[in-house]
Amino acid sequence: MKQWKALDITMIALFVAFMAVGANVTSFLIIGGVPVTLQTFFAILAGLLLGKRLGSIAMVVYMLVGLIGIPIFAGVSGGLIILTKPSFGFILAFILTAFIVGLIAEKKPSIPTFVFSAFIGLIINYIIGTSWMYMAYKLWYLAPAGFTYQLLWSWMAFPLIKDVILTLIAGVVGYRLYNSVIKKSSLQAHWHSNSTH
Repeated sequence: MKQWKALDITMIALFVAFMAVGANVTSFLIIGGVPVTLQTFFAILAGLLLGKRLGSIAMVVYMLVGLIGIPIFAGVSGGLIILTKPSFGFILAFILTAFIVGLIAEKKPSIPTFVFSAFIGLIINYIIGTSWMYMAYKLWYLAPAGFTYQLLWSWMAFPLIKDVILTLIAGVVGYRLYNSVIKKSSLQAHWHSNSTH
């Protein structure tokens, strides 16, 4: 087990804070019972900047902090009740999103790679989150009349358009931050060590 460094812990805490802010800055917009947030953007950015290991750990920490009751989920909420909500699938998806984004980005740091990995992360996030939501509505949540998987995806059209734009921004900005911040800090060695294990 690699020894934890103060910078690792700081970056994890920073992205937990980013996720908390992103969860609530626009969460007054609700579509199909799911708040429209900036969390996908920050989950992708976590993978791009922290790599697969730290990025996914940051998302796990975010989930656990919320589950123990700290109000950092959308709607300034927290607690185990989120496990029953249709939107919980997206919280789970953030973990895999950050991991896969980091895994791809670590292979060859470049703008095309960063943008490509960001969009792969977006696809993963939406497939897992939307599929969980469908299962939740069908099995334990009150589904509206005429509810179908196709209808659910139509609900996701607006947030998806927003996230496509933000994903492109995340890829470009993430690469610039990687060059200006990561490569000039002690995180560089950690980032590259992730890609060789």
